[in-house]
Amino acid sequence: MLPPTDSTEQSWQRQLAEAIRSPAELLAALGLIDQQDTPFGTADQVIDQFPMLVPASFLKRMQPADPRDPLLLQVLPTTAERQLTAGFVADPVADEAARKAPGLLQKYHGRALMITTGACAVHCRYCFRREYPYQDEPRRLADWQPALDEIAADQTVTEVILSGGDPLILNDDRLTALCQQIAEIPHVDRIRLHTRLPIVLPARVTPQLLELLTSLRCQTVMVVHANHGNEIAGDCRDALQAIVRAGIPVLNQAVLLRHINDHVDALETLCRRLVNIGVMPYYLHQLDRVQGAAHFEADRAQGIQLLQELATRLPGYAVPKFVKEIPGEPSKTPL
Repeated sequence: MLPPTDSTEQSWQRQLAEAIRSPAELLAALGLIDQQDTPFGTADQVIDQFPMLVPASFLKRMQPADPRDPLLLQVLPTTAERQLTAGFVADPVADEAARKAPGLLQKYHGRALMITTGACAVHCRYCFRREYPYQDEPRRLADWQPALDEIAADQTVTEVILSGGDPLILNDDRLTALCQQIAEIPHVDRIRLHTRLPIVLPARVTPQLLELLTSLRCQTVMVVHANHGNEIAGDCRDALQAIVRAGIPVLNQAVLLRHINDHVDALETLCRRLVNIGVMPYYLHQLDRVQGAAHFEADRAQGIQLLQELATRLPGYAVPKFVKEIPGEPSKTPL
């Protein structure tokens, strides 16, 4: 069942506009008035460099009065983000080196990635693009022509990935125009959307969006991003199921995060809830070592052990691949 449409519920744009942007407001909504109750302590100064953004739907899935809630820890700014840690850098996956045209990155054979926007519906504190220079990328539809020309000139590119930011932040008109221009390139067979909106702002999944994604010449594929089973509930579960039932393949990629999902029970619950609604666990990423996110890093050996144990509990199709993105490698590196 689809989430209520705009006629019976606030539009997704309004929900986004009304999202929480203050750590104090977020903590108060959860009954955590004393900011020191949180595991790391909060710092309002942190949001001057990387703002906080939490939609109401995501907030509703957090456990009140729990300073260690796994959803809260993903989005709450803390003083730990200000610590400088050796090996953690602004561009951990070498996006800048992969830039082929304004807004266009290419790292792997046959695939090209478009930075469609710098905006998201939630600001994950471990985001590997938190330092990305979005101001240098296209904003108007006409600005995408050099990137589209680059894709059209390379016959080996059969899949275009829409990323960001989050491509579903684009309204239906802008998203339709961009997707149609991509679909007009004969050798592009698939358009893949990397998005967190169905997880954190499920109201974005409307009948109009599904009509757009299923009407293109190209096959559309959606890759969502959930890290914990508590995210797959309520309106999020309904939205994901609606996408699947529309015939769009949906995959999930998670990040191994310390104190959030670095134990086998949490990973098992996440994978079970995904496959039960037709979403396939795809990747579990070792954390990209972006500046300000060192406190999220779990040990790689621990991750390998977790995946081995997970494989004894779940069928093979329900177990994600444990991978890391290593700059210069021709694909994700299995761990």
